[in-house]
Amino acid sequence: MAELSRREVLISGTAMGALGALGMISPAQADSLSDGWTWPASGSIAGSGSGADPRWVWDDVADPLLASLFDRGVIPEVNRLLYDWNRNDQPLPAGLPEDLRAFIEQARQLPSWADPAMLDAGARFHALKGNYIVVLTIVGAGMLATAIPKEARAVYYSAGGADLKDRIAKTNILAYAVRPQNAWGAGGTAVVEAVKTRLVHAAVRHLLKSSPHWSGPIPISQEDMLVTWHTLATYSMRGMREWKVRISPTEAAGYLHSVQMLGHMLGIRDEFLPATWDSSYAQSDLVLPRNMGPTPEGVELNAILRDMLAELTSPGGIDKSLVNAFARYLTGNQVADWNGIRREPLWDPVVKTAWPLLVQFREGVIGLPLVPAAAWLLDEMVKKWTTYYLTKGAQTKIVIPTGNRPG
Repeated sequence: MAELSRREVLISGTAMGALGALGMISPAQADSLSDGWTWPASGSIAGSGSGADPRWVWDDVADPLLASLFDRGVIPEVNRLLYDWNRNDQPLPAGLPEDLRAFIEQARQLPSWADPAMLDAGARFHALKGNYIVVLTIVGAGMLATAIPKEARAVYYSAGGADLKDRIAKTNILAYAVRPQNAWGAGGTAVVEAVKTRLVHAAVRHLLKSSPHWSGPIPISQEDMLVTWHTLATYSMRGMREWKVRISPTEAAGYLHSVQMLGHMLGIRDEFLPATWDSSYAQSDLVLPRNMGPTPEGVELNAILRDMLAELTSPGGIDKSLVNAFARYLTGNQVADWNGIRREPLWDPVVKTAWPLLVQFREGVIGLPLVPAAAWLLDEMVKKWTTYYLTKGAQTKIVIPTGNRPG
């Protein structure tokens, strides 16, 4: 696993450029990057913890269950039975193995701290700020994911790495599922999609152990899941704050509650989930730097991702330079270089200037005459991405993989 050294972190100040998503960390924090778990559980939803290091904790309920299902050869039948299980209030289909049924019935229960009013506030925030959230949690976080060695390698060598379009569509099902007002209630789909994703994670852990290309610890540990959670939740909030998006305290609390709920339902322990945005920022500054760096697999996946975005922007991919510049703006120079994203002398400074002005216009801070023409290219690009990702998420099904990447 590649890690940022103390010197690299202190020199760059941030590995996310203008957004500051990795944050400026203190010398003491930098010195602790290779040490044990130092984030205090008092800052978690649980308010206390076992003292466990999340790097060496996985899913002690789902993992043995999936291993058993694989040993029994029932995964294809399980996928068939669960294919049309879609709504949170929908009974499980008949014929499921009893141990799997018991697990799902327990896993689909909302935590005791779930607050309907807060979840409603989170849904309203998604509706109001959807374009920014898509840019940061899908496009930006996708770019960050390919600069996280364990995540990039886990994606590449699992079944999803062979068809990245399908893999991304399945990932974005959750982005679609958590948006509606009733996402976590009767008629919603967020609970179902989160539980299915938890099963997929356990399957990937089981399968990658047999891959000749995988070495090192079992993938998708609690820390790995926290890293992914921060590239979605903390990164997006820091980005919107940096762009001066108007966010009320109620909206910020509702958005945090919605992403806390998602983390819990995916199997992250409450003792590791931050209770506030401040504790989230502190944890992010601990776990992101020590889990980021370049890999050949990440470079290849990122190139595919940018090709997809360019194709969505303009058939034929003629706007690849604009996509490159926007990706560099979202992640910063260090991450962009790790991902093999070429510099665009024409577009890089344009995007850096135009995007913040577009956001300020959308937020009512500046008037139309102050928005440069190039900003409308970015606006149209984001609209196309938003439409694609949110409609694609409604058309795709999450299924348990039955093998690793072919070949």
